[in-house]
Amino acid sequence: MKYAPVQNYINGQFTHCSSSKTLDVISPVDGTHLSTVPLSAASDLDQAVKAAKAAFPAWSKTPIKERVQVFFRYKTLLEKNLKELALLCSEENGKTYGESAAEIEKCIELTEFATSLPQLITGELLEVSKGVECRTEHVPLGVVASIVPFNFPAMVPNWTIPNAIALGNCMIIKPSEKVPLCCGKLAELLKEAGLPDGVFNIVHGDVEIVEAICDHPAIEAVSFVGSTKVAKIVYKRATNNYKRCLALGGAKNHLMVLPDAIPGMTAQNVAASMSGCAGQRCMAASAMVGVGPVDHIIEKICEEARKIIPGENLGAVINKASQERIESYITEAEKQGAKILVDGRNAKVKGKENGTYVGPTVIDYVTPDMAVAKEEIFGPVISIIRTNTVDEALAIENANPYGNAASVFTQNGGMARYIIEKASAGMIGVNVGVPVPREPFSFGGWNESKFGVGDITGKSSIEFWTKLKKSTVKWNPEAGINWMS
Repeated sequence: MKYAPVQNYINGQFTHCSSSKTLDVISPVDGTHLSTVPLSAASDLDQAVKAAKAAFPAWSKTPIKERVQVFFRYKTLLEKNLKELALLCSEENGKTYGESAAEIEKCIELTEFATSLPQLITGELLEVSKGVECRTEHVPLGVVASIVPFNFPAMVPNWTIPNAIALGNCMIIKPSEKVPLCCGKLAELLKEAGLPDGVFNIVHGDVEIVEAICDHPAIEAVSFVGSTKVAKIVYKRATNNYKRCLALGGAKNHLMVLPDAIPGMTAQNVAASMSGCAGQRCMAASAMVGVGPVDHIIEKICEEARKIIPGENLGAVINKASQERIESYITEAEKQGAKILVDGRNAKVKGKENGTYVGPTVIDYVTPDMAVAKEEIFGPVISIIRTNTVDEALAIENANPYGNAASVFTQNGGMARYIIEKASAGMIGVNVGVPVPREPFSFGGWNESKFGVGDITGKSSIEFWTKLKKSTVKWNPEAGINWMS
């Protein structure tokens, strides 16, 4: 075992959990046994909540200009430790070092946004009548929780950590049991940055802890990122317990490619979108809708896909079960009559034979009723559906139950605007394969890709992590009784 057993992080200390149950943490890169992760009990969550509740009064009363100083220092520490964090991320998740480094750079950007929050939550003040003022201010909720997935071990936690804590809340995070190591390193950096004990806590576990978070009476809000199936369960359970909840689910993102698209640029974008992070991201392109004669572009997409080599510029998928599931989608599509133009099945990396890899896969002549056209594959696979018109392409995109992202590749501005207006997705790209907004613009989809109001990052997150207090003040007794009395 390369690393010491993972522990919970409560009240500023790494601590053993009350349960003796553990899971092995295996690197998808080469099958190395990295560590073990505890499966905590509800009593461990109680300890974390107790620590967070104790820390909340002092932290919430600390002026926000002082709270964000922690995140100025945290940002510097992320920059200083970028290489170590990126290597750890690659080990436990399987993505390439370059992708992991980009993930840490995104953490830095998210933290930078949090340092700007004092300028964004100044509130409003207005003299509404002679000597009478109305004022609004954002106040923190209390103890909040964040449940995060395996595909971005550092970035997704930082979707919530800087904003929620800078806004005055105390947080409990539940990492994916598949990738528990990065969060522990983040806890160390937050403490080094000066975050008071109890403000940030980590409780490891599986479904038992997720349910306990949704049920705990002292947790005011829950954010979740994962599959749509689980997002629905978490959202329903949390809101049934009268909590705020923002649950992000899966996706089936469509890239609509028109004949006038620039072939080289389009091919590079499509190939990168479907294979980046081994396709294990909710913004990956998993379906391309070709409109009209686009064979010349498909040929170039295949050329680009063949340049993507497992173990070199393509990382591993998270585990053997995921590898088998992805390959089963490809095999099923082939049996149903689709044509495999680039086949990533049975990928092996020399010297890393125990790693779990799927090569880039391009499947043509897919029909909308096939599983590869409808379901989230979460692998480096793109399915090509052919249509004759833009409206047919939009009908396919809008018929899918998800609504995270959609993109169009064209040089026709009017057509691009038409698709922006008609596509049923929360994030739209034009000649962009992964249309993730940069800060301060927020991240979030529509339909069955998101449950709850608002977005998880950017300005929109302020409304989720705070509540609005309104005060009306009158200091003019000589005005007598009026409609404000």
